[in-house]
Amino acid sequence: MHRISNYIIALLSTTLLFSSCEEVINPDLELAEPVLVIDAWLNNAPGNQQIQLTRSQPYFENVLPAGVSGAVVNVTDNEGNVFAFAETEPGIYTWTPIGNEVFGVVGLTYQLSVQVGTEEFSAEARMGRVPAIDSITFFLQEGGQFFDDLYQAEFWSTDPIEPNDAYWIKTFKNGEQLLKPSEILTAYDAGFSKGSNFNGVPFIAPIRRAINPFDEADDGTIKSPYALGDSVYVELQSVTEAAFNFLNQVSIQTNRPGGFGELFATPLANVATNIRNANPAGSKVLGFFNVGAVTGLGRKFESLDDLSEN
Repeated sequence: MHRISNYIIALLSTTLLFSSCEEVINPDLELAEPVLVIDAWLNNAPGNQQIQLTRSQPYFENVLPAGVSGAVVNVTDNEGNVFAFAETEPGIYTWTPIGNEVFGVVGLTYQLSVQVGTEEFSAEARMGRVPAIDSITFFLQEGGQFFDDLYQAEFWSTDPIEPNDAYWIKTFKNGEQLLKPSEILTAYDAGFSKGSNFNGVPFIAPIRRAINPFDEADDGTIKSPYALGDSVYVELQSVTEAAFNFLNQVSIQTNRPGGFGELFATPLANVATNIRNANPAGSKVLGFFNVGAVTGLGRKFESLDDLSEN
């Protein structure tokens, strides 16, 4: 790592002196042993719940990681109820409800247990509350010198009066979830961070309006986030404070600036996990376990009469 860092500094100096020269660098990265990755984000929405087990792979390997089969996966709440997750595909473990059953109750604490071979991994998470989404509105941002008219959406919801609620806000445009690293949207109470004292009020405008996808057209201009006929669906999911921090770190690690700015970006590193091996000297593990309550609301942009005052 020091050798690569020193080379980057030397490369930067050379670039400043000889800006007309350019060289593509393909550093040889040391291969690390594969690590178990547990992706366990559960919620109380109707339907099946899934936990995925894979193993980490080299940074430049451009294929989906293979699933880890043969594990025993269970989740137990603090009232003694056990939810067994059966393997339905390689590495995919599914809990299937019976009738109108849903997973999880707000206020209960849940214990994850994953046994892979002779090793056992565990984590704990409490299901927090989540407010309802009252409405979704559309508004027009009039164009100017550098962009045309932009039709945007925002959701309206009020955080509970008591503090210390955290959320993961997911947006779907025309049924497709916004999945860019820059589109990972979290909130602590009704603001961006803990200690901002935005509890008991509507989510602040920068959060309400962060549900808009800003993509570039082929000519480099900004596309309008929404057009007539488009639909938007917003989902609020409660997360623990640890999960809130995890999601923000994932955004930092994956939203890389590229080019010259990459020299000053946060170095790549594994994001901290809340999952632990029962044997402290055993294998490492990555991933996260969260149990959250969800609410959601959707709306279609049907006509210009749907526009509200900005």
